[in-house]
Amino acid sequence: MQPTLPPALLAAVGELLAARLGLNFPAERRGDLERGLAAAAPALGLPDAAACAHRLLSAPLTCHEIEILAGCLTVGETYFFREQHTFEALEQHVLPPLLRERDGSDKRLRIWSAGCCTGEEPYSVAMLLDRLLPDADAWNSTLLATDINPAFLRKAAEGVYGAWSFRATPDWIRDRHFKPAGRGCYRLEERIRRRVMFSCLNLADDVYPSLTGNTNAMDIVFCRNVLMYFTPAQAARVVDKLQRSLVEGGWLIVSPAETSSVLFAGFTTVEFPGAIFYRRPVGAQAPRRVSHVVQRPEADFVPPWLAPAESAPAAVPDPLPPRRERLIRAARDCANDGRLDEAGEWCRQAIAFDKLDPALHYLLSVIEQERGRGDDAVRSLTRALYLAPDFVLAHYALGNLRQSQGRRREAQRHFDNALQLLQNHPTDEILPESDGLSAGRLAQIIVSMQAGMPRIADRA
Repeated sequence: MQPTLPPALLAAVGELLAARLGLNFPAERRGDLERGLAAAAPALGLPDAAACAHRLLSAPLTCHEIEILAGCLTVGETYFFREQHTFEALEQHVLPPLLRERDGSDKRLRIWSAGCCTGEEPYSVAMLLDRLLPDADAWNSTLLATDINPAFLRKAAEGVYGAWSFRATPDWIRDRHFKPAGRGCYRLEERIRRRVMFSCLNLADDVYPSLTGNTNAMDIVFCRNVLMYFTPAQAARVVDKLQRSLVEGGWLIVSPAETSSVLFAGFTTVEFPGAIFYRRPVGAQAPRRVSHVVQRPEADFVPPWLAPAESAPAAVPDPLPPRRERLIRAARDCANDGRLDEAGEWCRQAIAFDKLDPALHYLLSVIEQERGRGDDAVRSLTRALYLAPDFVLAHYALGNLRQSQGRRREAQRHFDNALQLLQNHPTDEILPESDGLSAGRLAQIIVSMQAGMPRIADRA
């Protein structure tokens, strides 16, 4: 499509979208941009692409507008087990040693599908784990799926798919995990649906890694067919944040079309048959290239994740305020690295210094939730709210917890409390203990959860 709008107008809109969404529309893609604006115009109550362009440039973008634009300017098309070699490498080379390492007292696994579209990717991972983890209920596993488009997330949460989503899927997988839902569609079994947690997140603009957003200490991050939409500068920022979202030795999985020795220079490049993964180095280990086409004998190779875990250093006498701050920093650092037992111990030591600080009880609740101890997390949040009834993030976190436990009415009450309290904060105010989340953005997230994704709230 040849653009008909003035080049200067399209260039200005392109710059705006690059800044807020990271989307890249150079001169040769201005036709795609105009087509996307035309598609977004009716949803924004505007007559055409020109009116849409002028509206976007006339005032700051709202969350609703960003979500509409993202849906119209990106391709929301995927299918189950897309890029077969990627899933073969995951099943044969990445997950088995990781699961063996964790198959003890620490049965913990954290995976994030960033840019999950309509859910086929995270559900494919969930079905793969169903085969590899017959005792899945004994594990504290997190399978987080995020996207900027609430419409995609609503479809994903419903778990109903047409035949086109199965075009690269063996029939036995569909027969095992899906039931006919009429009109040529199939509904995913509840047991698999419940393993995926969906959330709205803008990779270009939101804060991550974040304890509050549950985007920290990931073992594996999928970010496939997403980076290609970003400007080079924004792609580099996203990759940096995704690397910090991984534990040491964690894996970043991108599309074969997105591999780059420059963009992923901070990772160790690992080659598998038909796939290339990127791994966060361990400690000061320098990035390098590893090939798994020819496997080395197991006796000659000790994976970094099998190295003995370091124990928490012994406490030393220190003045009270500095010691307290160092304990809090140690708790956060350990939590971000996935060392949750250590994180909990440091946090409890900090609480021993100041039992009346609600922020410390909130931090402990986040750590306990990641450890799979929901009841302990609720108790810590209840203490935090007893000490500070207007603690917005504690209400939000307790709402999320109660929602995950199927206690929807109680969850709704805490979400409503959080929204009411947020009215007392300027929209651009960074909320305490939020890892940089603004009051306005948290309000948008809560409203999106309440109004835009009712079925997600129904899921335990």
